[in-house]
Amino acid sequence: MAIKNHPFFIFLFVFYIFMSFSPEIAHAGSYLSTITGGNWVVLQESIGISAMHMQVLRNNKVIMFDRTDFGRSNLSLPDGKCRYKDEAVKPKDCTAHAVLYDIASNTFRPLMVQTDTWCSSGSLDSSGNLIQTGGYKAGEAVIRSFTPCDDDSCDWVELSNQVLWNRRWYASNQLLPDGRIIIVGGRRAFTYEFYPKNPQERDNFTLPFLIHTRDPQEEINLYPFLHLLPDGNLFIFANNRSISLDYKRNKVIKEYPVMPVGDRRNYPCTGSSVLLPLRLTGITNVTDHPEAEVMICGGAQKGAYIKSNYLHIYGQASTTCGRLKVTDPKPEWVMELMPIPRIMNDMLLLPTGDLIIINGATNGSAGWNDAMNPVYNPVLYQPDEDPTRRFVVLSSSKIARLYHSTAALLPDGRILVGGSNPHQGYNMTGKPYPTELSLEAFYLHYLDPQYAYLRPSILTVELSDRAVSYGELFSVTFVCSSYRLDLGVSVTVIAPSFTTHSFGMNQRMVVLNVVSVVQLSMFAYKANVIGPINVNVAPPGYYMMFVVHAGIPSNAVWVNVC
Repeated sequence: MAIKNHPFFIFLFVFYIFMSFSPEIAHAGSYLSTITGGNWVVLQESIGISAMHMQVLRNNKVIMFDRTDFGRSNLSLPDGKCRYKDEAVKPKDCTAHAVLYDIASNTFRPLMVQTDTWCSSGSLDSSGNLIQTGGYKAGEAVIRSFTPCDDDSCDWVELSNQVLWNRRWYASNQLLPDGRIIIVGGRRAFTYEFYPKNPQERDNFTLPFLIHTRDPQEEINLYPFLHLLPDGNLFIFANNRSISLDYKRNKVIKEYPVMPVGDRRNYPCTGSSVLLPLRLTGITNVTDHPEAEVMICGGAQKGAYIKSNYLHIYGQASTTCGRLKVTDPKPEWVMELMPIPRIMNDMLLLPTGDLIIINGATNGSAGWNDAMNPVYNPVLYQPDEDPTRRFVVLSSSKIARLYHSTAALLPDGRILVGGSNPHQGYNMTGKPYPTELSLEAFYLHYLDPQYAYLRPSILTVELSDRAVSYGELFSVTFVCSSYRLDLGVSVTVIAPSFTTHSFGMNQRMVVLNVVSVVQLSMFAYKANVIGPINVNVAPPGYYMMFVVHAGIPSNAVWVNVC
């Protein structure tokens, strides 16, 4: 059932007026659909910290943390614990700057992080452990790990025998097919390196692309966008340029066209980027590559940070999105207009294959009080819909989510949202937007009770050795009270992202090849599915698996792809 046919929604067509026309905009002047949809629920009025970084873990818990050098948080550490490693702690700090949130019980507990994680990066490794890298001052070269547990025993561990070669502040991470993690860039760090470290060699490589894309005044290439491509190379986007990097040979394979329109997309002109779903339907040969397309939305004009931070001039944020089919022989950007300008927007893949654009502001740039006019309405983007109907404006939150806000897809299909604008000393009266410690969830249209009869529920996943193997057949048994063959069913796996500064690192969705669906009983069905074709399409690790029927997803189960 398409969204436009849902009786829940009301159509309102408006003309979109924008300040400057560009001939490169695909459908400039077309009307947009504004539709109310979804609803917001405040989960916690305060978790004690501002959720600057967020990672969903394989045991249905979420780790969130901010920075350690802004004073005491609103959450005490247990048992009289205090931090001691960071020279910025004056006087000693016995409060938490990280929490572990339990999705099912809607509860959280404090965690002990020693060194400053401000503007750091991270990735889940192939075992589902969080590998967290860099930060500020004493934390700038630190590698930390967090191993999920089902009791209260797990906490942060700083790896004393593993350190970064370069200062990694505002860097980005990506899990690779061989299980390593690549760490790219950072402030005045024009290199990349790997984890785990090889004690026999200095695995730190210069990347001239990061030098060429840097602006001396604003930098505007921090937190570069990274996406692992189906050929095993790494897509890197910074400023308004992008390349394909063979990181094994330290060689740029391809330079893509400059993204048109002129807006900048990386911090502090912060937009967001996703790799659109990789679809394996009909692909069985391990040497075949699915089509890969990158989408980038939001950002700001060059100079926006200087104008907002020093002159208090808050120009309009970017109104554009661009899509680039990186697997095309001669890829070209296709530009589209968003219904709302956005800076500091998060973009998340949904189990349906659609995207949600959430958080941010319409004016200014990233930074404290450098943005104005929060965007309270998420926007649904439907990549396969007619271009004039791809954007759908959804229901409004009441909480401004600006600088250092985060969002993540949960296994139950909700979007978890937290953080915003942390001020020195956790100032709750900071103007014009205070430090935000709350946690809320956005319920998309597909979670509405009226679609319960279409919603599948996974009963079992029949796997050999308890893992989804590459190219091998496995079965997913599910129940659905009103299964309709004509509406179809899909099985998708989504790698949970490490989200900070509007970029979901390692975010990835693969639509698996469903060979057949067999009815077992009145309401039970079995989908026979082929696992991902190779490690380039789906690097080894833990994924959320959803069954989607008629556009309505099940709750996810965690599977180990290996």
